[in-house]
Amino acid sequence: MKEQQEIVLVTGGTGFVGMRVILQLLQKGYTVRTTVRDLLSAEKVKKTLTANGIASFERLSFAQAELTGDANWKEVMEGCKYVLSVAAPVFFDKPEDEQEAFRPAREGILRILRFAKATGVKRVVMTSNFGAVGFTQTDKTRKTTEEDWTDTSNTAVSVYERSKTLAEQAAWDFVRTEGEGFEFVTINPVAILGPSLDVHVSGSFHLLENLLNGKMKAVPNIPLNVVDVRDVADLHIRAMETPAAAGNRFIASADGKISLPEIATLIKRQRPEIAGKVAERKLPGLVLKVASIFNDQAKEGLLLARMNRDVSTQKAKEILGWSPIGTQQETVLAAVDSLVKYDLIKK
Repeated sequence: MKEQQEIVLVTGGTGFVGMRVILQLLQKGYTVRTTVRDLLSAEKVKKTLTANGIASFERLSFAQAELTGDANWKEVMEGCKYVLSVAAPVFFDKPEDEQEAFRPAREGILRILRFAKATGVKRVVMTSNFGAVGFTQTDKTRKTTEEDWTDTSNTAVSVYERSKTLAEQAAWDFVRTEGEGFEFVTINPVAILGPSLDVHVSGSFHLLENLLNGKMKAVPNIPLNVVDVRDVADLHIRAMETPAAAGNRFIASADGKISLPEIATLIKRQRPEIAGKVAERKLPGLVLKVASIFNDQAKEGLLLARMNRDVSTQKAKEILGWSPIGTQQETVLAAVDSLVKYDLIKK
């Protein structure tokens, strides 16, 4: 392992993706600085990293900073060569004022970019989302690529996915108009699963949780793309290190796709001891279509069922030399095992 002199700032060090990025950076010999909302959480992060093989914290430091305000960001970024902007607002309940929901994500990344420019950061890598790429791409005669953008005027797109799209678009606009002097890259992951380092998991785990705890009484025939969190972290680091990555978006996905009924069957076959509440019944497509007329959640489900899941990761493979760590099935089962390990299947 070669000692890396450059300081890498990772925002959101306590999160599911952020902690995995920190772990892999430390394993590669980088010096890492990470932001947390509360410095008291630093000990929890260290405990988790220790449990996953990190013996020394000489190359890891913590700083308090939040995306919602300017405090400390200048000091936090001083001396950093790279910024991996992983932290982002996450919400699942529909807010009363959608514009207020969009504002934190947009202002958060713009704050990161402004301070990165002011402090001489070389490159910012932003964790965006496949929701900013392909949620309204329904043309199944071609692959979905990084050239696609989700149409935020489509009311079936969730507030969360629209917020991610608008935030990424605002970031690229800033880079085009004011970003002279630094480089920008985005990583656009599909549903992030795989093994968790602790109780912090991604929102995508809720699908598996609802299958396992019986809340999903019938399984809708919705196809999904999933990616292992270790692959997402790997892509962030490759996007940081690779000169040719500058100015690009990269979709993060395992090869192929997997449907919710296939996930249900996989769990029953491979983890039968915890599959007792997994629904046997499939939800007919016609039911979902009719329900979408009356129900926003069904409308979002119908959008997921119709969107093109033939997703290209050729760009990441060619420019970054990346390849997924495993199959969709292995990624799903690793997530299921984490739900069990950390007792996250709420009754």
